[in-house]
Amino acid sequence: MGLATSAYRKVAPAKLEQRAAIRHPVVVKRASVRGHGRQPLDAVLDDLSVYGCRLAIDGEFAAGERLWLRLAGGDAIAASAVWCEDGKLGCRFDEPIARDLFRSLTLVFA
Repeated sequence: MGLATSAYRKVAPAKLEQRAAIRHPVVVKRASVRGHGRQPLDAVLDDLSVYGCRLAIDGEFAAGERLWLRLAGGDAIAASAVWCEDGKLGCRFDEPIARDLFRSLTLVFA
C-alpha cells in the first residue's frame, strides 16, 4: 500500500532511446536501398550503428520489408525496414556489420 506522499513524488522521464547501440554520424553519406523486385534508390546515410542505420530516401518501404543496402558503394548488406516516414527509413541489419566497415563510415569523437 502506497503512502499519500508517494503520489507527489517526482518521477524521472521515460527513456525514449530503445536502440541496442548508440548511433553515430557518418563521414560518407552515399548509399542505395533496394527492396525485393525493385530498382535501387539513391539514399543519404544519416547515422549508423553496427546493428542498423537511418537513411534519407525518396520512396516508401513497409515495416518488415526485406532490403539490400549498399553503403558507400560497398558490398550489399541484408536488412529489414523498421519504420519509414517523412522521407526517412530506419533499418536493422540481419547481422551486425563488420567493425572495420563501421569505423570507416563514422566519425571518431575523442
